[in-house]
Amino acid sequence: MKDAHIRFETATDKVATRITKMRPSAVRMLFAAATRPDIISLAGGMPDVSLLPKTAVRKAARAAIDAQAITLQYGGTNGLLETAQVFCDIVRDVGIRHKPENVIITTGAQEALDLIAKTFCDPGDIIITEGPTYLGALQAFSAYEPEVHTIGFDEEGMRMDLLEAELERIGKGNPRLKFCYTIPNFQNPGGVTMSPDRRKRLIELSHEYDFIIVEDDPYGRLRYEGGHCLPMRALDESVIYLGTISKMFAAGLRVGWIMAPPGVTAKINLAKQGTDLCGSMFDQKMAAAYFTETAWQHTLQKFIKTYDKRRRAMMDALEEFFPPEATWTHPEGGFFVWVTLPAYVDANSMLAEALDHGVIYTPGDSFYPDGKAGRNCMRLNFSYPSPEDIREAIRRLAEVIEDRLELYRAFIKAGAISE
Repeated sequence: MKDAHIRFETATDKVATRITKMRPSAVRMLFAAATRPDIISLAGGMPDVSLLPKTAVRKAARAAIDAQAITLQYGGTNGLLETAQVFCDIVRDVGIRHKPENVIITTGAQEALDLIAKTFCDPGDIIITEGPTYLGALQAFSAYEPEVHTIGFDEEGMRMDLLEAELERIGKGNPRLKFCYTIPNFQNPGGVTMSPDRRKRLIELSHEYDFIIVEDDPYGRLRYEGGHCLPMRALDESVIYLGTISKMFAAGLRVGWIMAPPGVTAKINLAKQGTDLCGSMFDQKMAAAYFTETAWQHTLQKFIKTYDKRRRAMMDALEEFFPPEATWTHPEGGFFVWVTLPAYVDANSMLAEALDHGVIYTPGDSFYPDGKAGRNCMRLNFSYPSPEDIREAIRRLAEVIEDRLELYRAFIKAGAISE
């Protein structure tokens, strides 16, 4: 047994280089702390599944159980055609027309991100993302060792002037440039929404510089104010569109989709065959039943009303408690607010003190590929805690930030550092 243990330990020296380059998810690492009863968590991005009507969930589950000849068996790699049709019907409401045979149903949108990178990226290839961007996407992409170029955003989403400058540096016709990954609606972690004009410009640039747009839209139906923006997929059929039921129904079922041109779908299908053969037929059938046999739009409105109330609670608490040196985004939907603190505040090192005060958040450096940018930033989630807990969490967090600011002011006064 001792020799076996030694052999196991030495086996870790044989892991692939790409694994040694991958960073763990900050949210996953914070999960244990988030479950402590004395902690108010603003770190995760969980939907509030307690809002789902149990009768609707039971009805959907019963439909999957009754179809056990299908749902307990292997299925096609693309997924159930019935479920694909349901997803095509859902996105038709937001302006997308797509054929179900060109849908790939995935194990959540997270698998879709892995499959996109697996299909398109060789080591050293270039992909473009917003900076900051979804940390799960960075994790999925990093396994295939691309260069990730980040583009900053403002309240209208990814800045096209910065993107154009970066594309000029990369050069037209560069075969290493593969795709631009963007979350245009209520971006994670920024909470901002890309304006219609910028969406159109991004499409123009994708044709001019010959790259693919990967449009990730997990939050698009969770709009609390403002008007609907057409998905880029509705404007250009070359766009690869990712979706999920996680925010509209059940994150735990792990069902998402890829909508892409037929040739692209065929290549992704090959990549998926080597990953999992096929997804869960049971989960797909349950999802289809929920969106066809229950009043899901009514429940969605309940989600929207609840999350909007929590968003407003966070906005009000930030205005009341946070120092004037801090700034933050004002999301029109989704789950997140992005807070920027003075450059001398390290949100990562501040996390331990925040835990002592009974609150956690996700440090901003987690949302950049190199972990160097965003150190004075944090992502705050408002979808899961109650309005009362949100207010208390922001009050506690403000105390922690004020301690850091006071320390800085003391160093300035003592002449230990200069402004």
